[in-house]
Amino acid sequence: MSGRLIAVVGPSGVGKDTVMAEMAARRPGLHVARRAITRPAAASEPFEPLSEAAFARREAAGDFALAWRAHGLAYALPVPELAGLAEGRDALANLSRRALGAAAARFPRLVVLALEAPAEVLAARLAGRGRESADEIAARLARAAPLPADLPEDVPVIRIDNSGPPGAAAEAALAALYPERAAS
Repeated sequence: MSGRLIAVVGPSGVGKDTVMAEMAARRPGLHVARRAITRPAAASEPFEPLSEAAFARREAAGDFALAWRAHGLAYALPVPELAGLAEGRDALANLSRRALGAAAARFPRLVVLALEAPAEVLAARLAGRGRESADEIAARLARAAPLPADLPEDVPVIRIDNSGPPGAAAEAALAALYPERAAS
């Protein structure tokens, strides 16, 4: 039996990494896949920072199970981060909506966890990060996109509102992903 890759998607500021950490804390054994990204390390998000050259070398060497580009950066899921799938363990991964088609082709048990929140909540969260101006935040919110049209119809999509506390969104997501847990 293979585990599920649970692709966590949503607009910037929706709290993807926070909800994923909350889910993993509540469900031991649920792995949060650490991405490789071509940007400097950040305290707010655990990832492997890589230069463009190092990313290209590793991609060419087949070190990534999935790689994509978005917003001027390169992102990838290193192969070892998803090793547990072969053993039947689920893994959470913060993915771009643009990568979902490739993820569905590569991972037959893909599930999409789409986190959502009203624009005013997203704007407040992004402003709280202090990394972007008000104009940059407005531009980021304006380019929020729906799930891609090429996502296969048989890929389950679970939509969760994360406008409240992240623990509530984590519990709702876990109940949807593991209904046997919610029933007990």
